[in-house]
Amino acid sequence: MFSITTTIRKYINSSFILIFVTISALIFANSPWSSLYFDIWQTPIAFQIGSFNLFSHGGIPMTLMEFTNDFLMAIFFFSVGLEIKREILVGELSNPKKALLPIIGAIGGMIVPVLMYLIFSHEGDALRGASIPIATDIAFSLGVLAMLGSRVPVGLKIFLAALAVADDLGGIIVIAFMHSGELNLFFMGLAGLVILSLTFAARRGLRSKLIYCLAGIIIWYLFLNSGIHATIAGVIVAFCIPARPITTSKYYVDIIRQNVQLFPQTNESVGEIHILTNEQISALKKIESASDKVISPLQDLEDSLHGIVLYFIIPLFAFVNAGVNFTGMSFMNLFSGVGLSVFAGLVIGKFVGIYSFSWLAVKFKIVELPTNTNWKMMAGIALLGGIGFTVSMFMANLAFDGGTPEMYEMLNNAKLGILVGSIVSGVAGYMMLDRYLPQSPNKTV
Repeated sequence: MFSITTTIRKYINSSFILIFVTISALIFANSPWSSLYFDIWQTPIAFQIGSFNLFSHGGIPMTLMEFTNDFLMAIFFFSVGLEIKREILVGELSNPKKALLPIIGAIGGMIVPVLMYLIFSHEGDALRGASIPIATDIAFSLGVLAMLGSRVPVGLKIFLAALAVADDLGGIIVIAFMHSGELNLFFMGLAGLVILSLTFAARRGLRSKLIYCLAGIIIWYLFLNSGIHATIAGVIVAFCIPARPITTSKYYVDIIRQNVQLFPQTNESVGEIHILTNEQISALKKIESASDKVISPLQDLEDSLHGIVLYFIIPLFAFVNAGVNFTGMSFMNLFSGVGLSVFAGLVIGKFVGIYSFSWLAVKFKIVELPTNTNWKMMAGIALLGGIGFTVSMFMANLAFDGGTPEMYEMLNNAKLGILVGSIVSGVAGYMMLDRYLPQSPNKTV
């Protein structure tokens, strides 16, 4: 349970930051400074050595928006990949019985929203957006759940967190197969060689995080120029990161016991000057070295990245992409075309998919409901699954990245559907859970 509860805690605070930056983006996009807001994201960037620019695609420098969406989001997906690998190895997804219900719910929460989207948009370029409503924003959904405090049963929190993780994995597969461009076999072959080398090195015991990160950047660049969406590189590299530490916790404890004897067991006054001997300094360094070796590269990287991802990358992504200019846009766009398709996919499709697939799995005795929960509570969680936001915005950018006025209009309508659909899902889920959760506190995570 530790890994999932850690996941829950670390995402809650970031949800409030996301709300703030989303509102800020909407204000800027519709203010007298809107042209500055939109123009700044088109600024070209470079990390250049001679004529080689790391941040370029086909020799064309990336804009600040492309850098955010393709490079920084690759780091986000790298973090997600580390989380998924950990959950598969030792977390809730490692136990087939526990993992099955959220996985089945996540599958329903991807299939039905796509079908719902296709009911309203089944022709022309609008078809490209069918994958937009498949995502559940883990930060926002867990943030809403956190507002209900200790009334929420532990099993319900674990179900939502595991469902969102499984959802992320499904989204990654969709990106890989639906949003890759024309393939360049030369760059693909080079990327494959680097990945194979990295996998071999991991099996041979390589634990250097620096080497994995450098190899990850190389793979990212090769993917960017191969036609495979660059963010997939983050996930592939994450699955190459070793999950086993160099030493055991027993070895670490033994090192501490051997070296702690070198320090006097006397009380010292606060602020008193105490000069360590060379032997004591050496002992501290041995303990520090043992500390590094008892933490696996996977957990160390995940812990190091989570602050950067949650408090910088995701908020920046939201600030760059959530700014929708409502000039010339009618709220009626939400009742037709792409706007309606995305809205219906998130609000109706997500709810029906998660709830019905979960109900069928329990009805046919494949799995059981989480402890201390009922179907009214599960309905509230299924509604929260419709909070798509971050990954839905990402999917929308991939789907309608055509540069034409028609594509731009569809992208804006999709963003409108995402914003309103996520708000409606969040409010409806909160109200249902607030009504049907027990008034007495449950054991918190």
